[in-house]
Amino acid sequence: MDVYTGLMEAMNSEYELVRRLREGERGSVSVVLHARSGRRYILRLFPGCGDGCRRLLSLSCPHLPLIYEVCEHGGSTAVLEEYVQGDTLSYILECGPLPAREARDIALQLCRALWALHSVGAVHRDIKPGNVIMRGDEAVLVDFDALRVYKCGQDGDTRALGTVGYAAPEQYGICQSDPRSDIYSLGVLLNVMLTGRHPSQAPAGGSLGRVVQRCTMTNPRKRYRDVLRLMEALS
Repeated sequence: MDVYTGLMEAMNSEYELVRRLREGERGSVSVVLHARSGRRYILRLFPGCGDGCRRLLSLSCPHLPLIYEVCEHGGSTAVLEEYVQGDTLSYILECGPLPAREARDIALQLCRALWALHSVGAVHRDIKPGNVIMRGDEAVLVDFDALRVYKCGQDGDTRALGTVGYAAPEQYGICQSDPRSDIYSLGVLLNVMLTGRHPSQAPAGGSLGRVVQRCTMTNPRKRYRDVLRLMEALS
């Protein structure tokens, strides 16, 4: 019995489906309940390789969900991960933009999440309000459906993924996405937190506006080189 089949059989006997969060051609995301412990988890099933998620098994960062198991079989991958309880940033922003200090603090926390991902060669590629959960005052970056591993020397991404308005230009075939692609998306998110709109529609002002401007340069080489430089600018 392979590990994928073993996990699925364990799911049938030890876990109960609580609700399906999303289902489509890119796979499914569900909340499941472990019968004996009463703990909730997120179960992701998607077609393709789980190499990117497997790299996250070694990570322990308060701003990322813990990954407990990654199993592959027949061209599909199953991922069991921490269930993060809280409100999405998109829900919070329905009440309007955030104070500059709060927006800066959330951006800094997301930089720490990205630094952890980038340290193992992973690029998130889908940073947006709906993929940030506020666990109290703690921002947690979730949803690794678009995550990929950076491959040195490759001209472009094998598949264009991301959310229009937040995805960097290179994610649409100009060149391969890399950590600077996440910096672009985080810059857009910072502007949305400050003004409620995309930087092309209502650019933020002041020092944080200048940070947004550099993050969202079309040419990746003109953005911050890495999230450490971005953190220095935000601080």
